[in-house]
Amino acid sequence: QIAFMTLTLFPIRLFFAAFMMLLAWPFAFIASMGSDEQELEKPLSWWRKIVDILLKAIMRMMWLAGGFHWINVKGRRALPAEAAILTVAPHSSYFDAIPVTMTFASIVMKAESKDIPVWGTLIKYIRPVFVSRSDHQDSRRKTVEEIKRRAQSNGKWPQVLYSATLKLLIFNVILPFSCRAFIPGVPVQPVVLRYPNKPDTITWTWQGPGAFEILWLTLCQFHNSVEIEFLPVYTPSEEERKNPVLYANNVRRVMAEALGVPVTDYTFEDCQLALAEGQLRLPSDTCLLEFAKLVRSLGLKPETLEDDLDKYAASAMKMKKEKVNLKEFSAYLGFPVSQTLESMFALFDEKEDGVIDIREFVIALSVVCKPSKTLETIQLAFQLYQSEGGTVTEEDLGCILKTAMGVSQIDVTHLFRAVDEEEKGRITYDDFYTFAVLHPHFAEEYLYADQMGAESGLETSSLSAPNGICTDFSPDSSGDRRKPLQKKLN
Repeated sequence: QIAFMTLTLFPIRLFFAAFMMLLAWPFAFIASMGSDEQELEKPLSWWRKIVDILLKAIMRMMWLAGGFHWINVKGRRALPAEAAILTVAPHSSYFDAIPVTMTFASIVMKAESKDIPVWGTLIKYIRPVFVSRSDHQDSRRKTVEEIKRRAQSNGKWPQVLYSATLKLLIFNVILPFSCRAFIPGVPVQPVVLRYPNKPDTITWTWQGPGAFEILWLTLCQFHNSVEIEFLPVYTPSEEERKNPVLYANNVRRVMAEALGVPVTDYTFEDCQLALAEGQLRLPSDTCLLEFAKLVRSLGLKPETLEDDLDKYAASAMKMKKEKVNLKEFSAYLGFPVSQTLESMFALFDEKEDGVIDIREFVIALSVVCKPSKTLETIQLAFQLYQSEGGTVTEEDLGCILKTAMGVSQIDVTHLFRAVDEEEKGRITYDDFYTFAVLHPHFAEEYLYADQMGAESGLETSSLSAPNGICTDFSPDSSGDRRKPLQKKLN
Protein backbone atom coordinates (compact mmCIF):
# COMPACT_ATOMS: atom_id res chain seq x y z
CA GLN A 1 0.00 0.00 0.00
CA ILE A 2 2.78 2.43 0.94
CA ALA A 3 4.64 1.74 -2.32
CA PHE A 4 1.48 2.28 -4.37
CA MET A 5 0.52 5.46 -2.49
CA THR A 6 4.09 6.79 -2.78
CA LEU A 7 3.91 6.58 -6.58
CA THR A 8 0.36 7.91 -6.90
CA LEU A 9 -1.23 9.83 -4.01
CA PHE A 10 1.87 11.13 -2.20
CA PRO A 11 3.28 13.43 -4.94
CA ILE A 12 -0.19 14.83 -5.71
CA ARG A 13 -0.88 15.63 -2.06
CA LEU A 14 2.55 17.11 -1.53
CA PHE A 15 2.14 19.34 -4.60
CA PHE A 16 -1.30 20.64 -3.57
CA ALA A 17 -0.26 21.19 0.07
CA ALA A 18 2.79 23.19 -1.07
CA PHE A 19 0.64 25.09 -3.60
CA MET A 20 -1.87 26.09 -0.91
CA MET A 21 0.89 27.33 1.36
CA LEU A 22 2.37 29.41 -1.46
CA LEU A 23 -1.11 30.72 -2.27
CA ALA A 24 -1.56 31.87 1.33
CA TRP A 25 1.80 33.64 1.48
CA PRO A 26 0.98 36.85 -0.48
CA PHE A 27 -2.21 37.44 1.52
CA ALA A 28 -0.34 37.03 4.82
CA PHE A 29 2.54 39.17 3.58
CA ILE A 30 0.34 42.09 2.48
CA ALA A 31 -1.81 41.94 5.63
CA SER A 32 1.29 41.97 7.84
CA MET A 33 2.85 45.01 6.20
CA GLY A 34 2.81 48.16 8.28
CA SER A 35 0.81 46.67 11.17
CA ASP A 36 1.62 47.86 14.66
CA GLU A 37 0.39 47.11 18.17
CA GLN A 38 -2.15 49.94 18.22
CA GLU A 39 -3.75 48.61 15.04
CA LEU A 40 -3.85 45.08 16.44
CA GLU A 41 -5.75 46.24 19.50
CA LYS A 42 -8.43 47.85 17.36
CA PRO A 43 -11.33 45.90 15.81
CA LEU A 44 -10.30 44.29 12.53
CA SER A 45 -11.00 46.35 9.42
CA TRP A 46 -13.28 44.87 6.77
CA TRP A 47 -10.42 43.92 4.45
CA ARG A 48 -8.47 42.16 7.23
CA LYS A 49 -11.59 40.18 8.10
CA ILE A 50 -11.75 39.06 4.46
CA VAL A 51 -8.04 38.09 4.58
CA ASP A 52 -8.71 36.08 7.75
CA ILE A 53 -11.52 34.17 6.06
CA LEU A 54 -9.44 33.56 2.92
CA LEU A 55 -6.42 32.33 4.85
CA LYS A 56 -8.50 30.00 7.01
CA ALA A 57 -10.12 28.57 3.85
CA ILE A 58 -6.73 28.11 2.15
CA MET A 59 -5.24 26.44 5.22
CA ARG A 60 -8.25 24.14 5.46
CA MET A 61 -7.69 23.13 1.82
CA MET A 62 -4.04 22.44 2.66
CA TRP A 63 -5.04 20.02 5.43
CA LEU A 64 -7.62 18.49 3.11
CA ALA A 65 -4.84 17.84 0.62
CA GLY A 66 -2.97 16.05 3.43
CA GLY A 67 -5.77 13.55 3.97
CA PHE A 68 -7.56 15.35 6.83
CA HIS A 69 -10.90 15.22 5.04
CA TRP A 70 -12.87 16.33 8.06
CA ILE A 71 -11.92 17.65 11.49
CA ASN A 72 -14.08 16.51 14.36
CA VAL A 73 -14.57 19.42 16.77
CA LYS A 74 -16.15 18.92 20.19
CA GLY A 75 -17.21 21.64 22.59
CA ARG A 76 -17.27 25.39 22.03
CA ARG A 77 -14.27 27.64 21.65
CA ALA A 78 -14.42 30.40 24.25
CA LEU A 79 -14.34 34.04 23.23
CA PRO A 80 -11.14 36.02 24.01
CA ALA A 81 -13.01 37.91 26.73
CA GLU A 82 -13.99 34.57 28.35
CA ALA A 83 -10.55 32.93 28.20
CA ALA A 84 -7.50 34.81 26.94
CA ILE A 85 -5.35 31.67 26.90
CA LEU A 86 -5.90 28.31 25.19
CA THR A 87 -3.81 25.49 26.67
CA VAL A 88 -3.37 22.64 24.19
CA ALA A 89 -2.19 19.06 24.71
CA PRO A 90 -0.59 16.92 23.55
CA HIS A 91 2.01 18.70 21.46
CA SER A 92 3.06 15.50 19.72
CA SER A 93 2.87 16.17 16.00
CA TYR A 94 3.62 18.65 13.25
CA PHE A 95 -0.09 18.47 12.52
CA ASP A 96 -0.82 20.18 15.84
CA ALA A 97 -0.78 23.30 13.67
CA ILE A 98 -4.36 22.40 12.62
CA PRO A 99 -6.03 24.16 15.61
CA VAL A 100 -3.67 27.13 15.07
CA THR A 101 -4.84 27.62 11.47
CA MET A 102 -8.45 27.09 12.55
CA THR A 103 -8.38 29.68 15.34
CA PHE A 104 -5.56 32.01 14.24
CA ALA A 105 -4.73 32.30 17.93
CA SER A 106 -1.26 33.65 18.77
CA ILE A 107 1.28 31.01 19.69
CA VAL A 108 4.42 31.00 21.84
CA MET A 109 7.39 29.86 19.76
CA LYS A 110 11.08 30.37 19.10
CA ALA A 111 12.03 33.60 17.33
CA GLU A 112 14.07 31.74 14.69
CA SER A 113 10.83 30.40 13.18
CA LYS A 114 9.93 33.77 11.67
CA ASP A 115 12.91 33.46 9.31
CA ILE A 116 11.60 30.26 7.70
CA PRO A 117 10.71 31.04 4.05
CA VAL A 118 6.94 31.25 3.38
CA TRP A 119 5.98 29.56 6.65
CA GLY A 120 7.64 32.36 8.64
CA THR A 121 5.37 34.94 7.00
CA LEU A 122 2.27 32.90 7.88
CA ILE A 123 3.52 32.61 11.46
CA LYS A 124 4.07 36.39 11.77
CA TYR A 125 0.52 37.03 10.53
CA ILE A 126 -0.97 35.44 13.67
CA ARG A 127 1.06 37.76 15.93
CA PRO A 128 2.94 35.12 17.98
CA VAL A 129 4.89 35.66 21.18
CA PHE A 130 8.49 35.02 20.18
CA VAL A 131 11.06 33.49 22.53
CA SER A 132 14.74 34.08 21.72
CA ARG A 133 17.17 31.26 22.41
CA SER A 134 20.19 33.54 22.15
CA ASP A 135 19.04 35.56 25.17
CA HIS A 136 17.39 32.78 27.15
CA GLN A 137 16.89 34.32 30.60
CA ASP A 138 15.89 37.82 29.49
CA SER A 139 13.70 36.40 26.73
CA ARG A 140 11.79 34.22 29.19
CA ARG A 141 11.07 37.27 31.33
CA LYS A 142 9.88 39.23 28.32
CA THR A 143 7.71 36.28 27.24
CA VAL A 144 5.98 36.20 30.63
CA GLU A 145 5.38 39.94 30.49
CA GLU A 146 3.97 39.77 26.96
CA ILE A 147 1.62 36.88 27.77
CA LYS A 148 0.39 38.81 30.82
CA ARG A 149 -0.14 41.96 28.76
CA ARG A 150 -2.16 40.16 26.12
CA ALA A 151 -4.10 38.07 28.63
CA GLN A 152 -5.15 41.16 30.56
CA SER A 153 -6.23 43.20 27.50
CA ASN A 154 -9.93 42.30 27.90
CA GLY A 155 -10.12 40.55 24.55
CA LYS A 156 -8.39 43.26 22.49
CA TRP A 157 -5.60 40.87 21.52
CA PRO A 158 -6.06 37.43 19.91
CA GLN A 159 -6.07 34.49 22.30
CA VAL A 160 -2.69 32.99 23.15
CA LEU A 161 -2.48 29.30 22.27
CA TYR A 162 0.05 27.71 24.59
CA SER A 163 1.46 24.19 24.16
CA ALA A 164 5.22 24.64 24.10
CA THR A 165 6.03 22.71 27.26
CA LEU A 166 3.04 20.40 27.59
CA LYS A 167 3.89 17.25 25.65
CA LEU A 168 2.63 13.70 25.42
CA LEU A 169 5.78 11.65 25.09
CA ILE A 170 6.31 7.94 24.59
CA PHE A 171 5.54 7.33 28.24
CA ASN A 172 1.87 8.17 27.53
CA VAL A 173 1.73 10.70 30.35
CA ILE A 174 1.10 14.42 30.62
CA LEU A 175 4.22 16.35 31.60
CA PRO A 176 4.29 19.51 33.72
CA PHE A 177 3.01 22.83 32.43
CA SER A 178 5.25 25.83 32.42
CA CYS A 179 3.59 28.24 34.83
CA ARG A 180 4.35 31.11 32.42
CA ALA A 181 1.02 30.38 30.73
CA PHE A 182 -0.97 30.74 33.95
CA ILE A 183 -1.62 34.33 34.87
CA PRO A 184 -3.15 34.83 38.36
CA GLY A 185 -6.88 35.38 38.02
CA VAL A 186 -7.01 34.84 34.24
CA PRO A 187 -9.22 31.90 33.13
CA VAL A 188 -7.88 29.44 30.52
CA GLN A 189 -9.63 27.05 28.16
CA PRO A 190 -8.07 23.58 28.00
CA VAL A 191 -8.01 22.02 24.51
CA VAL A 192 -7.09 18.38 23.83
CA LEU A 193 -6.05 16.80 20.54
CA ARG A 194 -6.58 13.20 19.49
CA TYR A 195 -5.34 11.33 16.41
CA PRO A 196 -7.28 8.05 16.38
CA ASN A 197 -5.37 6.61 13.42
CA LYS A 198 -4.45 3.00 12.82
CA PRO A 199 -1.54 2.79 12.31
CA ASP A 200 -0.36 5.96 13.98
CA THR A 201 1.82 7.75 11.42
CA ILE A 202 1.19 11.21 12.84
CA THR A 203 2.72 11.57 16.31
CA TRP A 204 6.49 11.99 16.40
CA THR A 205 6.74 10.02 19.65
CA TRP A 206 6.34 6.60 18.03
CA GLN A 207 9.33 4.37 17.39
CA GLY A 208 11.24 4.54 14.13
CA PRO A 209 10.80 7.31 11.59
CA GLY A 210 12.18 10.82 11.49
CA ALA A 211 10.42 14.06 10.55
CA PHE A 212 10.25 13.51 6.78
CA GLU A 213 9.23 9.86 7.18
CA ILE A 214 6.31 10.89 9.39
CA LEU A 215 5.14 13.36 6.72
CA TRP A 216 5.63 10.77 3.98
CA LEU A 217 3.77 7.95 5.76
CA THR A 218 0.94 10.29 6.79
CA LEU A 219 0.41 11.53 3.24
CA CYS A 220 0.36 7.90 2.08
CA GLN A 221 -2.70 7.21 4.24
CA PHE A 222 -5.99 7.64 2.38
CA HIS A 223 -7.65 9.31 5.39
CA ASN A 224 -6.22 10.86 8.56
CA SER A 225 -8.43 11.46 11.57
CA VAL A 226 -8.10 14.31 14.04
CA GLU A 227 -10.32 15.33 16.93
CA ILE A 228 -10.17 18.69 18.70
CA GLU A 229 -12.08 19.04 21.96
CA PHE A 230 -12.59 22.42 23.61
CA LEU A 231 -13.10 21.70 27.32
CA PRO A 232 -15.06 24.06 29.59
CA VAL A 233 -13.27 27.25 30.59
CA TYR A 234 -11.24 26.74 33.76
CA THR A 235 -11.60 29.64 36.19
CA PRO A 236 -9.00 29.61 38.98
CA SER A 237 -10.11 29.47 42.58
CA GLU A 238 -8.86 31.95 45.16
CA GLU A 239 -6.13 29.50 46.21
CA GLU A 240 -5.09 28.95 42.58
CA ARG A 241 -4.89 32.72 42.02
CA LYS A 242 -2.21 32.85 44.71
CA ASN A 243 -0.41 29.72 43.52
CA PRO A 244 0.27 29.44 39.74
CA VAL A 245 1.89 26.01 40.21
CA LEU A 246 -1.29 24.64 41.77
CA TYR A 247 -3.29 26.29 38.98
CA ALA A 248 -1.13 24.68 36.28
CA ASN A 249 -1.24 21.25 37.94
CA ASN A 250 -5.03 21.30 38.27
CA VAL A 251 -5.50 22.27 34.61
CA ARG A 252 -3.08 19.52 33.64
CA ARG A 253 -5.12 17.01 35.65
CA VAL A 254 -8.33 18.04 33.86
CA MET A 255 -6.68 17.58 30.47
CA ALA A 256 -5.13 14.25 31.44
CA GLU A 257 -8.54 12.95 32.53
CA ALA A 258 -10.04 14.06 29.20
CA LEU A 259 -7.27 12.22 27.32
CA GLY A 260 -7.40 9.17 29.59
CA VAL A 261 -3.70 9.26 30.47
CA PRO A 262 -1.81 9.64 33.78
CA VAL A 263 0.34 12.59 34.80
CA THR A 264 3.94 12.72 35.94
CA ASP A 265 6.30 15.41 37.20
CA TYR A 266 9.15 14.19 35.01
CA THR A 267 10.15 16.92 32.57
CA PHE A 268 11.30 16.74 28.97
CA GLU A 269 14.91 16.92 30.21
CA ASP A 270 14.27 13.88 32.43
CA CYS A 271 12.95 11.99 29.43
CA GLN A 272 16.07 12.89 27.47
CA LEU A 273 18.16 11.56 30.34
CA ALA A 274 16.18 8.33 30.48
CA LEU A 275 16.46 7.78 26.71
CA ALA A 276 20.08 8.86 26.26
CA GLU A 277 21.99 6.59 23.91
CA GLY A 278 25.05 5.42 25.78
CA GLN A 279 26.75 2.25 26.93
CA LEU A 280 24.89 2.50 30.25
CA ARG A 281 21.12 2.83 29.84
CA LEU A 282 19.26 3.88 32.98
CA PRO A 283 17.29 1.02 34.57
CA SER A 284 13.65 1.39 35.52
CA ASP A 285 14.34 1.83 39.24
CA THR A 286 17.02 4.50 38.85
CA CYS A 287 17.01 7.41 41.29
CA LEU A 288 18.94 9.66 38.87
CA LEU A 289 15.69 11.08 37.50
CA GLU A 290 14.85 12.25 41.02
CA PHE A 291 18.41 13.57 41.34
CA ALA A 292 18.04 15.54 38.08
CA LYS A 293 14.86 17.17 39.40
CA LEU A 294 16.64 18.13 42.62
CA VAL A 295 19.54 19.60 40.65
CA ARG A 296 17.12 21.89 38.81
CA SER A 297 15.20 22.74 41.98
CA LEU A 298 18.43 23.64 43.74
CA GLY A 299 19.12 26.31 41.12
CA LEU A 300 21.97 24.75 39.17
CA LYS A 301 21.48 26.14 35.65
CA PRO A 302 21.68 23.81 32.62
CA GLU A 303 23.79 26.31 30.65
CA THR A 304 26.53 26.34 33.34
CA LEU A 305 26.18 22.77 34.57
CA GLU A 306 29.34 21.45 32.89
CA ASP A 307 31.40 24.31 34.36
CA ASP A 308 29.90 23.54 37.77
CA LEU A 309 30.79 19.87 37.28
CA ASP A 310 34.47 20.72 36.63
CA LYS A 311 34.54 22.88 39.76
CA TYR A 312 32.93 20.24 41.98
CA ALA A 313 35.11 17.46 40.53
CA ALA A 314 38.33 19.40 41.20
CA SER A 315 37.24 20.00 44.79
CA ALA A 316 36.24 16.33 45.27
CA MET A 317 39.65 15.14 44.04
CA LYS A 318 41.34 17.18 46.78
CA MET A 319 38.98 15.72 49.40
CA LYS A 320 39.65 12.13 48.17
CA LYS A 321 37.78 9.64 50.41
CA GLU A 322 36.72 12.24 52.95
CA LYS A 323 33.01 12.09 53.82
CA VAL A 324 30.92 15.16 54.62
CA ASN A 325 27.82 15.92 56.68
CA LEU A 326 24.88 18.06 55.57
CA LYS A 327 26.43 21.34 56.70
CA GLU A 328 29.70 20.56 54.91
CA PHE A 329 27.78 19.46 51.81
CA SER A 330 25.97 22.81 51.84
CA ALA A 331 29.29 24.66 52.00
CA TYR A 332 30.75 22.45 49.24
CA LEU A 333 27.90 23.30 46.84
CA GLY A 334 27.64 26.92 47.93
CA PHE A 335 23.91 26.66 48.63
CA PRO A 336 22.16 27.19 51.98
CA VAL A 337 20.57 24.24 53.76
CA SER A 338 17.04 23.75 52.45
CA GLN A 339 14.49 20.99 52.00
CA THR A 340 15.77 20.43 48.46
CA LEU A 341 19.36 20.16 49.66
CA GLU A 342 18.33 17.78 52.46
CA SER A 343 16.52 15.58 49.91
CA MET A 344 19.61 15.52 47.69
CA PHE A 345 21.81 14.67 50.68
CA ALA A 346 19.46 11.85 51.70
CA LEU A 347 19.75 10.40 48.21
CA PHE A 348 23.44 9.65 48.82
CA ASP A 349 23.17 8.94 52.57
CA GLU A 350 22.78 5.24 51.87
CA LYS A 351 23.62 4.02 55.38
CA GLU A 352 21.63 6.82 57.01
CA ASP A 353 24.59 7.73 59.21
CA GLY A 354 24.52 11.44 58.40
CA VAL A 355 27.53 11.51 56.06
CA ILE A 356 27.98 10.99 52.31
CA ASP A 357 30.81 10.34 49.88
CA ILE A 358 31.05 13.52 47.79
CA ARG A 359 32.47 11.52 44.88
CA GLU A 360 29.09 9.88 44.34
CA PHE A 361 27.48 13.29 43.93
CA VAL A 362 30.06 14.24 41.26
CA ILE A 363 29.47 11.02 39.31
CA ALA A 364 25.69 11.48 39.40
CA LEU A 365 26.05 15.09 38.26
CA SER A 366 28.28 13.95 35.38
CA VAL A 367 25.58 11.53 34.19
CA VAL A 368 22.98 14.33 34.26
CA CYS A 369 25.35 16.68 32.39
CA LYS A 370 26.48 14.14 29.79
CA PRO A 371 23.99 11.24 29.79
CA SER A 372 25.16 9.72 26.50
CA LYS A 373 28.90 10.07 27.20
CA THR A 374 29.33 7.02 29.38
CA LEU A 375 33.09 6.68 29.08
CA GLU A 376 33.69 10.34 30.01
CA THR A 377 31.75 9.82 33.23
CA ILE A 378 33.60 6.59 34.02
CA GLN A 379 36.96 8.26 33.30
CA LEU A 380 36.10 11.03 35.75
CA ALA A 381 34.99 8.42 38.29
CA PHE A 382 38.28 6.54 37.94
CA GLN A 383 40.14 9.80 38.66
CA LEU A 384 38.09 10.21 41.83
CA TYR A 385 38.50 6.63 43.09
CA GLN A 386 41.90 5.52 41.81
CA SER A 387 44.87 4.89 44.09
CA GLU A 388 48.28 6.50 43.63
CA GLY A 389 49.06 3.82 41.07
CA GLY A 390 46.03 4.84 38.99
CA THR A 391 44.02 1.68 39.74
CA VAL A 392 40.64 0.83 41.26
CA THR A 393 39.37 -2.30 42.97
CA GLU A 394 36.25 -4.32 42.29
CA GLU A 395 34.57 -2.59 45.23
CA ASP A 396 35.44 0.82 43.74
CA LEU A 397 34.05 -0.19 40.34
CA GLY A 398 30.85 -1.30 42.06
CA CYS A 399 30.48 2.13 43.71
CA ILE A 400 31.17 3.89 40.41
CA LEU A 401 28.63 1.95 38.34
CA LYS A 402 26.03 1.86 41.11
CA THR A 403 26.11 5.65 41.27
CA ALA A 404 26.27 6.10 37.48
CA MET A 405 23.13 4.00 37.10
CA GLY A 406 21.34 5.31 40.18
CA VAL A 407 20.59 1.94 41.80
CA SER A 408 21.00 0.77 45.38
CA GLN A 409 23.12 -2.27 44.55
CA ILE A 410 24.82 -3.92 41.61
CA ASP A 411 27.02 -6.98 41.05
CA VAL A 412 30.10 -6.09 38.97
CA THR A 413 32.07 -9.29 39.62
CA HIS A 414 31.52 -10.70 36.13
CA LEU A 415 32.49 -7.40 34.47
CA PHE A 416 35.52 -6.80 36.70
CA ARG A 417 36.94 -10.26 36.03
CA ALA A 418 36.46 -9.80 32.30
CA VAL A 419 38.41 -6.51 32.41
CA ASP A 420 41.07 -7.84 34.82
CA GLU A 421 42.41 -10.53 32.47
CA GLU A 422 45.70 -10.80 34.36
CA GLU A 423 43.85 -11.26 37.68
CA LYS A 424 45.74 -8.49 39.46
CA GLY A 425 42.74 -7.52 41.53
CA ARG A 426 43.03 -3.95 40.25
CA ILE A 427 42.31 -2.27 36.94
CA THR A 428 43.17 1.07 35.34
CA TYR A 429 40.93 3.29 33.24
CA ASP A 430 42.99 2.32 30.19
CA ASP A 431 42.14 -1.34 30.90
CA PHE A 432 38.47 -0.47 31.13
CA TYR A 433 38.54 1.74 28.03
CA THR A 434 40.22 -0.97 25.94
CA PHE A 435 37.64 -3.48 27.11
CA ALA A 436 34.74 -1.09 26.42
CA VAL A 437 35.97 -0.46 22.87
CA LEU A 438 36.12 -4.22 22.19
CA HIS A 439 32.77 -4.79 23.94
CA PRO A 440 30.60 -1.70 23.25
CA HIS A 441 27.58 -3.47 24.76
CA PHE A 442 29.38 -4.47 27.94
CA ALA A 443 26.50 -3.40 30.18
CA GLU A 444 24.04 -5.75 28.50
CA GLU A 445 26.57 -8.59 28.34
CA TYR A 446 28.17 -8.32 31.78
CA LEU A 447 25.78 -6.35 34.00
CA TYR A 448 22.17 -6.62 32.88
CA ALA A 449 22.43 -10.27 31.88
CA ASP A 450 23.41 -11.22 35.45
CA GLN A 451 20.78 -8.98 37.03
CA MET A 452 17.72 -10.28 35.17
CA GLY A 453 15.07 -11.00 37.76
CA ALA A 454 17.48 -10.08 40.56
CA GLU A 455 16.51 -7.92 43.50
CA SER A 456 18.11 -4.84 41.97
CA GLY A 457 15.44 -4.73 39.30
CA LEU A 458 17.84 -3.70 36.53
CA GLU A 459 16.38 -3.59 33.05
CA THR A 460 17.89 -2.78 29.68
CA SER A 461 16.61 -1.31 26.47
CA SER A 462 16.63 -4.76 24.90
CA LEU A 463 13.87 -5.92 27.22
CA SER A 464 10.27 -5.62 26.19
CA ALA A 465 8.72 -2.36 27.27
CA PRO A 466 5.10 -1.16 27.20
CA ASN A 467 5.94 1.69 24.84
CA GLY A 468 8.10 -0.46 22.56
CA ILE A 469 11.08 1.86 22.87
CA CYS A 470 12.50 1.85 26.37
CA THR A 471 11.71 0.91 29.93
CA ASP A 472 8.46 2.51 31.11
CA PHE A 473 9.20 5.23 33.70
CA SER A 474 5.55 6.19 34.20
CA PRO A 475 4.34 6.23 37.83
CA ASP A 476 2.02 3.21 37.58
CA SER A 477 4.78 0.90 36.34
CA SER A 478 6.96 1.07 39.42
CA GLY A 479 4.51 -0.40 41.92
CA ASP A 480 6.15 -1.50 45.14
CA ARG A 481 9.60 -1.96 43.59
CA ARG A 482 10.91 1.34 44.94
CA LYS A 483 14.30 0.94 46.51
CA PRO A 484 15.49 2.43 49.83
CA LEU A 485 17.09 5.45 48.14
CA GLN A 486 13.83 6.37 46.45
CA LYS A 487 11.77 5.79 49.59
CA LYS A 488 13.84 8.44 51.35
CA LEU A 489 12.92 10.97 48.71
CA ASN A 490 9.25 10.03 48.73
